[in-house]
Amino acid sequence: MVTSMTGYGREEAENEQVRVFAEIKTVNHRFCEYTIRMPRQLLVLEEKVKKKANQYIRRGRVEIFITVEGESLVSKKVKIDWDLADQYVGLMDEVKGKYNLESSITLQDMLQLDSIFVTEEVPAVPADLESLLMKAVTGALENLKKMRDLEGQELASDMKRQLEKFGEIVAGVKMHAPSVVEKYKARLEIKLAELTDGLIEDSRIVTEAAIFADKCDINEELTRLDSHVQQFSRTLTLSEPIGRKLDFLVQEMNREVNTIGSKANDSAITKEVVEMKSLLEKLKEQVQNIE
Repeated sequence: MVTSMTGYGREEAENEQVRVFAEIKTVNHRFCEYTIRMPRQLLVLEEKVKKKANQYIRRGRVEIFITVEGESLVSKKVKIDWDLADQYVGLMDEVKGKYNLESSITLQDMLQLDSIFVTEEVPAVPADLESLLMKAVTGALENLKKMRDLEGQELASDMKRQLEKFGEIVAGVKMHAPSVVEKYKARLEIKLAELTDGLIEDSRIVTEAAIFADKCDINEELTRLDSHVQQFSRTLTLSEPIGRKLDFLVQEMNREVNTIGSKANDSAITKEVVEMKSLLEKLKEQVQNIE
């Protein structure tokens, strides 16, 4: 089945305490590249999420967004920096002694020293959050796969139509190609007869026609094009990632068409070459979106 690299999937999972949302977007990319955004406290699960995604995605740029609503994933704890507090008290005593001050240090005085109080964040991840997260991710991946498969089927149908048109043109050029030499030979006879008053030998015409036929022979290119079209069609039926292989085939087909255009020396074939290149350009655009 042909699979598109473009898609979107979303899913959520919840319990009495939290709700987990997973969103996954994929676009074209030469390789498989991930960007995962989730709460810092859940980063330990990043590799597990990526491993699960690899079961569904084999090529493309993948963006995974995970958010959590409900109970906080952290709890705060206040600690006192006793070393710093001792320094403050010591300095206050020195100031009192130096200036003969009578007032004593109070709790209120200490509370005003914000720097001695340190707030720490302690992870408070619910025990079943991992299972909820993976449930949401799996659901999002399933929805993503459905969208990518559906778009892939549409791409495959359109490419088959383009490929069929391309094959018909190749067949037409193959039928027309032999007449190119005959037309050249006829033109050559007329031209030489005009220049030599009909005194030119037939052997000379045959020799010139043979040289021309050798230069404009496109049978080899047409045979390779037939082979590429068949390979392209077979590749569309494979269950493995086929995007790179199809891209290579399009490049090879384009190379053969360019060679035909440069060798054919015939206006009718040149017209068909333009049409073939147009179809290949459409195929190339579609192939760029296939996994």
